[in-house]
Amino acid sequence: MSSEIVWELPEPLSTHDVRMDDGTIITLRQHGNPSGPRLVMSHGNGLAVDLYYPFWSLLTDDFDLIIYDLRNHGWNPAGNLQNHSLPTLVQDNDTILEAIDRHYGTKPRIGVFHSVSALATLLSPKKGGDFAARVLFDPPLCKPGRSFKDYEDIAKRMAKRIRQSTNRFETTQQLADILPYIPDFQHVVPGVFDLFARTTLRERADGEGYELCCPPEYQAQMIEYASAFAVLVDFQSLLCPTKVIGADPTLPYSYLPTLDLSDMSTVNYDFLPDATHFLLLEKPQECVKSMLEFIEPIITA
Repeated sequence: MSSEIVWELPEPLSTHDVRMDDGTIITLRQHGNPSGPRLVMSHGNGLAVDLYYPFWSLLTDDFDLIIYDLRNHGWNPAGNLQNHSLPTLVQDNDTILEAIDRHYGTKPRIGVFHSVSALATLLSPKKGGDFAARVLFDPPLCKPGRSFKDYEDIAKRMAKRIRQSTNRFETTQQLADILPYIPDFQHVVPGVFDLFARTTLRERADGEGYELCCPPEYQAQMIEYASAFAVLVDFQSLLCPTKVIGADPTLPYSYLPTLDLSDMSTVNYDFLPDATHFLLLEKPQECVKSMLEFIEPIITA
């Protein structure tokens, strides 16, 4: 059972608060080996980058790892709902990369992003030119055309369901006990249920239990933005080597439908058999292996 293992998150080597254009604070954390190649990592909608510890713990011996939660997630305070959008995430990422260089020193960086953070970096007007390479895990993409209507309908249903979900828990264990019964979490590695609860909940300001760091309304709004922007990615204009590692496109989707990019000659595409959108929590070792096969020639060049 997943409850038999507890993932103990290490203290960061350092933290640094970065102020976004609208005053929102995003906290950077440095882990790993400061003398190694630099990886910059963020996460998916409604999650937290610390939740991915089963994955990034495998990288700390060799890499200078800078991780951060998206605005209104994880370590960051919940701010203005109006500014919780994909265009804002794109702007945030550009501000964060500049802050990383100022605070930690300039060196080539490799972006490692999952889901909505992967979509945000693909939508950046810099086209990836501020990275030596990027590895993107299952970004929520959709090709223009008839399939977009189905994608949009799915996103609307998902957003409606999330808005109806609870945002209050008496204990973190209450959430951890629910997760084994949710289809999306049937294949995660041991310990993820507990880790999910500890990293996506925070104590309520009134001291009466816990609430989601990213409230349901914020999660739902981001899904609606994802459906609107999913067709806008132009792989023909990328300015850095980019690998997309997708969920198995033949499986029932756990977030939004996975797009098979095997016909795209301009992107290095692969998928993990039998993995869902939560592939980093299901097959962390396989994700690391696939990522390293792509980036090792780049960092050793």
